[in-house]
This record gives sequence, structure tokens and C-alpha cells, in this order.
Amino acid sequence: MNNATQPESSKIMADLTPQQDAQLPGHAGITPSARVPEPHALTNADLLPAELDMDAVTLYVRDLDAMVRFYTQVIALNVIDGDGHTSAAVDKREGIVTLGRGKTPIMVLRHEPNLPFAGQGQAGLFHTAILFETKAALAAVIVRVAQHAGDLYTGSADHLVSEAFYLNDPEGNGIELYWDRPRDQWRWNGSSVVMDTLQLDPNDFVHTHLTEQALNAPELEEAKVGHVHLQVGDTRAARQFYVDTLGFEATSEMPGALFVSAGGYHHHMAMNVWNSRGAGPRASSLGLGEVSLLVPTAYEVSALAERLAFGGISAHHDGAALRFEDPWRNAIAVSVG
Repeated sequence: MNNATQPESSKIMADLTPQQDAQLPGHAGITPSARVPEPHALTNADLLPAELDMDAVTLYVRDLDAMVRFYTQVIALNVIDGDGHTSAAVDKREGIVTLGRGKTPIMVLRHEPNLPFAGQGQAGLFHTAILFETKAALAAVIVRVAQHAGDLYTGSADHLVSEAFYLNDPEGNGIELYWDRPRDQWRWNGSSVVMDTLQLDPNDFVHTHLTEQALNAPELEEAKVGHVHLQVGDTRAARQFYVDTLGFEATSEMPGALFVSAGGYHHHMAMNVWNSRGAGPRASSLGLGEVSLLVPTAYEVSALAERLAFGGISAHHDGAALRFEDPWRNAIAVSVG
């Protein structure tokens, strides 16, 4: 970052203080146990493929226009039309707007103004985690958060495998903005990835990594959904569903939380009970609409359908994706990417 940019960013970042690092809900002071003691119930042939990727997360929203403004202005996403082309127009489906970076979808906003907000302690979304390819791209969005939504910022943390910043959108949906350290810098204890929650000063991060190019054109920097973190009622039941039935591999545990992935990633999904211990199936509400996973071929979709049927879990394929729900009625779709 050159000298012309730095003084302005210093002023911008004043509201994002290091003291907020320790205020991250559900993370502060919690260190993963670095052990995943239970053996996997599935054979290697039944695991989800290493090439699995996350697709856009669907949110049910009350004020569609306000949410589109937030995600375009603050997170610097662009609207993607129904044919996958970037456009200033909304999605061709009425009441639905797809947002992303370039042609990569990240968020699908579905207008559901008659739904209530989620009740306290209900299962659902903890956060959608947006993964940035470079630190400069991440720093540019942190500046936009400070400029336009400083009151929605909730904290930051160095997780050893990644550096992350947290906020909420205007309707209370959690967001993580993060950058991954190279995989060869991750440490493993057997089958568990070593993660932690260490202080990360947003001001230092911005001063060190912001570039004029990323600041002036953040929408040109690549980003995608890196992982999705859910609120559930019980982590053991979550393990039975996401690991023993779906075929994720458990990569870490901490008090009240489970992290799972495919192909040795630190986590594609996580489930915690920090705000939702004992929660039952979700009532219809605003917030999480659907988590979407991408697999390489139709074979993996068919194999998953068989595992779900064997586990007594109802699923249907609508021609586009295999759709089903976890034990808390969090909707999941799996399709060929």
C-alpha cells in the first residue's frame, strides 16, 4: 500500500478496534481439542470426494433491496443474472437475486417478507464464510465494512489455518470474511487440523496488505464461499449425520462444535451449539434457506442418495440437485459442479 492510501485507511479503520478481537461470539478463548477420537463409520469409497466445493448460500430475506445494497456496497459482490452473466439487473426469477464475484455465485437472496425472524436459540445459520484469494482482496472489503457498516462488525481472529473477520448483515445473518494460509503451513495432529483463536488486529492487517488496485476495484478480486457454519442442537447428532451418513471427514472438535471437510480442507462445514444447545427442528423463518454443495460427477450424487436412503433420510432429486434436510431442517442441496 502506498503512502497516498495509508493515511485514508488509517482514518477509515478507527472504528474497528483490536479490543473487538476478543469479543467474537462463540470463539473467544476456545481452543480446539485437536482430536477426533471416534472412528469413521464409512469406508473411504463412501466419503465425499476430495474435489467437493461449496456453492452459493441461499438466504430468505425480508427487505430484498436493502440486502442487495448491503452485499454490493459493503462486501463488493456483483449481481449475476439468471444466465450466469454479470448484470446490473436482478435475477430473472422474480424475488430472487444472485450475488457473487464475477460469475462465481456466493449468495442467493430470496424475498420472503412474510416469514418471521428466527427465534432465539433456534437452529440455522451461524455464518457464511467468504474466502478471498488474496490478503489484498480481503483488506479492501474490511475497509468497506469500516466505511459503511462498522456497527455490524463483531471481531477478528487468527485461526492458524486462516485469518478471519466477522460481521452480521442487516438482518442478523453472520458473515465471515477470510483468507487461507497455504496448506503446507497447516499443522495436523493425526487426523485433526490444529486451529486456534488468536488476536488479529484489523488495522495492522489493512495497513500491511491493502493495495490501491484492490481498494479501487474490489469486485475484480476473486472470492467464493469457503465454508458454512451452522447452529444445531447437538454435535454428536451432527456428527452422525454429516460424517457417518453424508461422508464428510471430521477435522477438529472444540467444546460445543464440530468441523468437517472433504479432501483435507480445514473445514467445508461446521456445526455448533453455542447459542442453540438442545434446539429441535427449525420453524420456517428468515435466514438460512439452503446450503449448496458441488461434487464432480453424477456418480457422487447417486452414491450420496443411496447413503441417505440407507440412513432413513428423505431426499429427492428435482433434476438440478439432490435435496434433503439435516436433523434440524437445515436444507442442503448437492449437485454436479
